[in-house]
Amino acid sequence: MAKVRVTQVRSQIGQSQQHRGTLRALGLGKIGRSVEHDESPVLVGMLRKVRHLVRVENG
Repeated sequence: MAKVRVTQVRSQIGQSQQHRGTLRALGLGKIGRSVEHDESPVLVGMLRKVRHLVRVENG
């Protein structure tokens, strides 16, 4: 499985509760925090929801 590194680059302040919950489920919550996940259809959907708040890198 391919790994994906997700880094939060914008604040969750002012975002909807759904977006905040998605960031929490990804393991994020502070700007600059990074996590690695296995690529899956569920992850792709979550990243699409919060694409304006995160940066996604392969590896």
